[in-house]
Amino acid sequence: MKLSLLEQETVLLYNQAESAAEVYTHDPKLMKKLEKLAEKYPEQIIKKDANNFIVPKRCVSVREPYSEKRRKAASERARAAGYKPPLKSSSGQ
Repeated sequence: MKLSLLEQETVLLYNQAESAAEVYTHDPKLMKKLEKLAEKYPEQIIKKDANNFIVPKRCVSVREPYSEKRRKAASERARAAGYKPPLKSSSGQ
């Protein structure tokens, strides 16, 4: 098994006194997203090395989970609007 499949942990270093947070991750999806954001916003999101990123705190959030009722309503609205879920690639990602 590949290392990336075994180790997909993410550590968020969030210091109250700092304006940015550090994200240490081995999660391939999160790494890809952070890399794209670092390319698009290099002055705000900094790639320190292969697994470490500095992000503004406003990019970090914890939200209340969606209720099943809200999730179903959103799904029905999307279906009515003609949205379709993205297709998964053959590699499973």
